Amino acid sequence: MRIHIATDHAGLEFSTQLQHHLAEAGHEVIDHGPVEYDALDDYPAFCIRAAQAVVRDQSAGIETLGVVFGGSGNGEQIAANKVLGARAALVWSIATAELAREHNDANVIAIGARQHTFEEAAAFIDRFISTPFSGEERHARRIAQLAAYEQDGTLEPDPRAPIPRPDVLAADDSSFDPEAG
Repeated sequence: MRIHIATDHAGLEFSTQLQHHLAEAGHEVIDHGPVEYDALDDYPAFCIRAAQAVVRDQSAGIETLGVVFGGSGNGEQIAANKVLGARAALVWSIATAELAREHNDANVIAIGARQHTFEEAAAFIDRFISTPFSGEERHARRIAQLAAYEQDGTLEPDPRAPIPRPDVLAADDSSFDPEAG
C-alpha cells in the first residue's frame, strides 16, 4: 500500500522513524515534508499536500492512505480535512484507529507526536492500515451525506424545523361547490 505522510517540526522524528517502519512492512512511503527541522515551520501546506495525494491516488484506483503528525495532531487533522475527499480522523488509541476505518472510511489519520511514544503511534498506524471499512449501510449513508455537503452544501432536513402546514382557510380551491353538497 502507498502511504503519504506529512508533519511539522513536532513530528519530524516520528515521521523519519515511521518511514522506516512502514517501508520495512512493505509499504511505499511518500514523504510530503518537512525535510529538515525548523522550529518555526508551518504544518498546513505539508498536511494538505499529503491529503491531496491520498485523494488523487484513491481516485486513480491506487490503494493508499495518509498519516499526518504534529504536536497534538489537531491542526494537522484540520488541515487535511480542508481537502475535498479527505476524511481525516484524530487517532489516540487502537480503538480510534479501528473506528476511523471501520465506521468513517477515513483515508488520513492525524496523531499527536507529543502525546504518544513512537511504539504507540506505530501500533495505531498499523491497525489503521490493516482495518478495512465495514461497508455497513449506516456508515456508507453517513459518509455519502458528508460527501454531498462537500460537493454542494446539501444537508439532511433539520428534524427540529417546524413542519409547514397548509392553510386550508386561505386555500383557493375553485373546485369546491357548496351547493353541490
